[in-house]
Amino acid sequence: MSKQIFLTKSRYVVGLNCTKAIWLIFNRPEDLPEVDEATQHRFDEGHRVGELAKSLFPDGIDIKELIPAENDKKSRELIKKRKPLFEVGFIHKNGKCYARADILVPADKGLWDIYEVKSATEVKEEYFEDISFQKYCYESAGLKIGKCFVIHINNKYIRSGEIEPKEFFVQVEVTEEVKEIMSDVPEKIKKLFEIINLKECPEIKAGEEYHEDSFGVHENDKFWQENPACDILDLYRGGRKALELFNAGILQIKDISEEHKLSDKQKIQYACSKNKDHHIDHEELNSFIKKLKYPLYFLDFESYNTAIPLYNGLKPYQQIPFQFSLHVMNKKDAKLKHYSFIAEGADDPRPKFIVELKKVLGTKGSIVVYNQSFEQTVLKKLVEYLPLHQKWVDSIIERMVDLLIPFRDFSYYHPKQKGSASIKAVLPVLTGVTYEDFEIANGSDASLSYLFIAHGSYEGEKATAEEIKKIRADLEEYCGQDTEGMVMILKKLSKLIK
Repeated sequence: MSKQIFLTKSRYVVGLNCTKAIWLIFNRPEDLPEVDEATQHRFDEGHRVGELAKSLFPDGIDIKELIPAENDKKSRELIKKRKPLFEVGFIHKNGKCYARADILVPADKGLWDIYEVKSATEVKEEYFEDISFQKYCYESAGLKIGKCFVIHINNKYIRSGEIEPKEFFVQVEVTEEVKEIMSDVPEKIKKLFEIINLKECPEIKAGEEYHEDSFGVHENDKFWQENPACDILDLYRGGRKALELFNAGILQIKDISEEHKLSDKQKIQYACSKNKDHHIDHEELNSFIKKLKYPLYFLDFESYNTAIPLYNGLKPYQQIPFQFSLHVMNKKDAKLKHYSFIAEGADDPRPKFIVELKKVLGTKGSIVVYNQSFEQTVLKKLVEYLPLHQKWVDSIIERMVDLLIPFRDFSYYHPKQKGSASIKAVLPVLTGVTYEDFEIANGSDASLSYLFIAHGSYEGEKATAEEIKKIRADLEEYCGQDTEGMVMILKKLSKLIK
């Protein structure tokens, strides 16, 4: 290591979950994958939530120093004031560990309470690890820690006017949960430094226990290069069973032996993998297609969400629809008509969205969507805020047909789907059409792109007129591909059953 890097609370949690990730952080940080837009957005949302949580302690002092030694020095000065401190950090006496508390609050008898702020809507077990590491560092610095709390978002909060922090947040005491694992912290730290000090980077190897590649660092592991056909982790809803098979050295679905019990869908997947061919249930597909009533409306929504609600009537993380694409087929094989809508400006897009959708959805015919739970949830939430449209929304939901069903039920399955029934997996398999050349290629890209042109970046940058024009065109192309893709999928299924 060319220079010392402290084991921080976030790196500690990373290390407990992925040995390769923590090794790379300390030894080859240049090999870490770049932070993608979705991850950066999650970080930015966390920062916003953290800033809002500080308002719960109005007399608190914010420590701005980012360099550990400087923060430590400033923190030791300010604890004498016995006031709430934000971003207060201490270096452990071992000289290797450093932790910054989101909020440290003075309590009775010279004690201090830790408040860890999270942008989630519930307490997760991993938070106890995070806080236990903080407590370990602070007690080394001479602080006496009393209670430990997690401050998380109240998912039942509905915005009405200015955000009310005391209602927006929930404070949960986790002192006992942290206490239970405190004795294990030194040993965990010791093992992490043993991993960090390895000469070779730890990678996934056959026969070793597999873990999810949550940090995107295992893609180029030698194991995958030597076993390109490994698909056992694509086993449909494989979960623990897939991991057990992998750890037992069974790397391909086609090699699963009879002693392993499989669900009906997994059996179909196994047969397809072994025969290298697709599966078609003609009767089920025919029954599904016969339920469709013309004219057909192929509908898709795009939406975004934020941790802190932007508009009245919104809950944290509630989906805000800003775009729809609609392809209409009046009768079989008729020429398609396309309608679309993308909201403009930074105002709440929901009222305009539902008005425009009403204009183009006729009163008869099937409304074909892909994964109807999403569209239906969006519409139901819309009418909670705009109840005048309740009757119309109810009628729309009654007409919906979910094109996901034949693939989720394995009425059709191809090994190239890799256990997935998503439109991004199905469309290329059935039609050869992909999203590879699209500037916006998935729902996350669409959400973040629109969020930027409507509200700017976290740093305050605003989109230029040229950027807005370009992004709107990309959004139009992407969402239109989803609905046209549904048309192509349905046509292909119709041909297959003949």
